[in-house]
Amino acid sequence: MNRFAILTFWLLACLPAWASEGGDEWWQEKTDTERALEVNPGELEFLAEPPEGPVHHHDNRITITEASLASGWIGLRQCHQHLDPVGRAQIVFGEGRIRALRVTASENIERAWVEGASVQLEGVRSDARLCIEAESRALHAQDDGYLLKNGPYMRRFLDGYFPMHVTMTVEAPEGLQLASVEPERQPGFRVWREDGRYHLDAWFEGRLVTRLRLERTP
Repeated sequence: MNRFAILTFWLLACLPAWASEGGDEWWQEKTDTERALEVNPGELEFLAEPPEGPVHHHDNRITITEASLASGWIGLRQCHQHLDPVGRAQIVFGEGRIRALRVTASENIERAWVEGASVQLEGVRSDARLCIEAESRALHAQDDGYLLKNGPYMRRFLDGYFPMHVTMTVEAPEGLQLASVEPERQPGFRVWREDGRYHLDAWFEGRLVTRLRLERTP
């Protein structure tokens, strides 16, 4: 019997929707009571300790150039690891906010191809990995600098939300520094600067929206 699962992310003001159709043994093994106890209804909850076992890891590498500051278009490299095994799936981006989209790597996936503003997948097996590259219109000029807004990220199955791991590396021009970040830093949500780049690491359930405000140094 086929199952229909939806795993949804929102990246950089775009909408990558992970919609899949196929068997999911991990889900089918659980009883109705176990499912009800484990499902998060959508409220954001950071996880101070990573859960046991593989968790969908959504890694993003963002490049902001001087041209990005004028146009809003940034470079994006994105990889998904530990995808849920499903028969068919798609990652759909918002029309007009993504361009030059291409698949750069895939493992344990029978087929992966670009179709318009989406990446279509067939035959996603256990321990699957997918990487893409694109340009995303994600940077917004403000009076006091620039806003890089990401989200909501989510891993959704039917009406529930499950653990997810999101990491981000942001490379920005010299003279541009991080002024503030939302949500606030806390266990399960870290933001730091290293090797001239900004890094974000989040373990959570529910829906996560991040806002990185950047400003010119005096």
